[in-house]
Amino acid sequence: MKLIIGLGNPGAQYEKTRHNVGFHVVDALSTKYALRWERRGRAMIANGTIGREKVVLVKPLTYMNNSGEAVGELVRWFKCEPDDLLVIYDELDLPLGHIRLRARGSSGGHNGIKSIVQHLHTEQFPRMRVGIGRPKNAHMDAVDHVLGTPNVDEQIQIEISEGKAVDGVLLYLEQGLEAAMNSLNTDPDAQRKAEEKRLLKLERREQERLRKAEERTQKAQEQATEEQAQ
Repeated sequence: MKLIIGLGNPGAQYEKTRHNVGFHVVDALSTKYALRWERRGRAMIANGTIGREKVVLVKPLTYMNNSGEAVGELVRWFKCEPDDLLVIYDELDLPLGHIRLRARGSSGGHNGIKSIVQHLHTEQFPRMRVGIGRPKNAHMDAVDHVLGTPNVDEQIQIEISEGKAVDGVLLYLEQGLEAAMNSLNTDPDAQRKAEEKRLLKLERREQERLRKAEERTQKAQEQATEEQAQ
């Protein structure tokens, strides 16, 4: 069984903020698979099966900075190992549209992850970071940014990222962590440049093939002309 944990803050005032992308991803999964939310301790959970994997979707209600309190309770309740968790959350240091999946690591300054590490006494659990980018205004405080509502253009990019995150969770459940990491952690810009390079190489190869074919045709014509002259 896997616990798919989306981090965020409960309450209507936080619903559309950048800090709640984790909530949005598990909400999308619950909608996609018609899983019903219910209260369990200090979290909302939705039980079900996705593919061949039994899952519990989780939204802690303890607010972001105390996420570990709810997560710790559920890990003990379901008797899960840290490897059975996948924690999804927002990341300031990732640009909009970027997603990173890791098997383990430090909190990186994220208070929600810091709280989970504190209550599980380990950093050895998978986590998916959804990029929200840093504020464009250098004078804006990071807290104001994450608790702010993105503008229309940013919201579109964030929703695309959340869709990618949903696909990443499904890949993780179906094919495992490594396969999902290989897919999600590819830099989109590097991938685009690699594709452009591949197409350019194919174009040059085709041009070389046509040049050689033209040379062969010209040589055959010259030989035919010489034979006629003889």
